[in-house]
Amino acid sequence: MNDVALVLGGGGVAGVAWITGVIAGLADEGIDLRDAQRILGTSAGATVGAQLWSGASLDELFVRQADPAHQTPELSPPFSALRALFTAVQDLAQVSDPDERVRKVARMALDSETVSEPERRAIIAGRLPSHAWPSKHFATTALDAETGALRLFDAASGVSLVDAVAASCAVPMIWPATTIQGKRYVDGGMRSAENADLIEGASTVVILSPSGLNTPTLRGVGLRKEIEMLERKGSRVAVIEPDAAARTAIGFNPLDPDTRTPCAEAGRTQGRRDASRIGAFLR
Repeated sequence: MNDVALVLGGGGVAGVAWITGVIAGLADEGIDLRDAQRILGTSAGATVGAQLWSGASLDELFVRQADPAHQTPELSPPFSALRALFTAVQDLAQVSDPDERVRKVARMALDSETVSEPERRAIIAGRLPSHAWPSKHFATTALDAETGALRLFDAASGVSLVDAVAASCAVPMIWPATTIQGKRYVDGGMRSAENADLIEGASTVVILSPSGLNTPTLRGVGLRKEIEMLERKGSRVAVIEPDAAARTAIGFNPLDPDTRTPCAEAGRTQGRRDASRIGAFLR
């Protein structure tokens, strides 16, 4: 796949499982997205992006999501934390400046009671078959918890892969902010679930979005707008979002570890079915 960028969006552990299933299903039909030239991962997508070029086979990665006997340990956040985050995001809709909305939700992470940083880091480390940065270009997104500023982590950042992925997955008020080089970072999905607008110079972009095209964002710039921005820069864009079966599997709480098996299976079925469309797009 010459000059193909793969963008993997956020969506909790359900999103990790669904993305993995879709990629495995596409591969079943001869389309291997691991052949992309670069991957940009946000939150759940950061986890999958790190896994794809880890040296593990797609079948192994799928089993780690679909088979309870091989699933890695995950923590399930209390419902009260989810409710508090939902309420906070609703309240932030009253803030007129979209960048200030992002800054506020990022700072909330610093005042929230969560599991400890080492405990959460161990969960992320367990997800990754390899803790070495891939040889191909892989980047994750995170936000400075004090300022809301975007930070991209890649192999040249001088940061461990586990810490970079942990930062990208640090949902404010749910998981602890990740300390890197003296600063605290939170989930890049607070800026955008995909951050697809960050892609530069790719002739072809494939986006896997667990949250879908119509999900609102704190910045007011959703995936549809990001696609328009990419197309204005000359990129061709294809999107895979959850179908009806996958949405049912994801349910109302994508952070629930019990969603992994049904989401992985629904994703693989969807990937096989979408293979002809994506294959035609990539030709």
